[in-house]
Amino acid sequence: MEASQLGVKKISVIEFGVAGGNGLLALEEISQEISRELGIAIDVYGFDTGQGMPPPNDFRDLPHVWEAGYFRMDVPALERRLKVAKLVIGNVTETVQAFLERADIAPIGFVSFDLDYYSSTVQAFKLLEGNHSVFLPRVFCYFDDIVGNDWEHHSEYAGVLLAINEFNNAHTSRKVAPINNLRHKRKIQAAWNEQMYVFHEFHHPAYCRHILPDKNWQLPLVPDRNGSGAV
Repeated sequence: MEASQLGVKKISVIEFGVAGGNGLLALEEISQEISRELGIAIDVYGFDTGQGMPPPNDFRDLPHVWEAGYFRMDVPALERRLKVAKLVIGNVTETVQAFLERADIAPIGFVSFDLDYYSSTVQAFKLLEGNHSVFLPRVFCYFDDIVGNDWEHHSEYAGVLLAINEFNNAHTSRKVAPINNLRHKRKIQAAWNEQMYVFHEFHHPAYCRHILPDKNWQLPLVPDRNGSGAV
């Protein structure tokens, strides 16, 4: 809705951490449905090494959970299945900066962060430091690795939650924040409700533009028992 209300005709959606590719295929399919429904073109990108996870750096990468070599990709097989999505293969320390320098990137409206490691997520967050023209004013973000089995022990002192806190502490006008009470707004509650955040770029030129479809939102006084509005 945000892109539509702002008059943006084309957006980008991104998955960091493609693994085998099932999620990227789903993102591609959903994007095509939304595009047909809203009349907005959507470019889909998937970032991955293609070789599986590299070795963890230190405790912040949660080596008790993740190991080098997890989640390898069969690149040719996935590319044959993809219809419109594009793979960006390589280490995020290099691919994110190259992506930001491209002139053909439509404003980003959604990012799925599924890189598992703290260190890789920190590198992916450099995307959020790009020029405001790269984004919509508010970008929906899904964080896969903040909810898991009991033995994963996710906390704000390591892993992805630490990366989020450090990003927020380092920026005054750009923040990554959960969608407050999203779970209670859903008819069917699910774990992913807790994993949805929004990246806010408060200094974006369009951040303060009104986007609600109802341009005259009023709550008139209900009539009293005699049928009049007077008390």
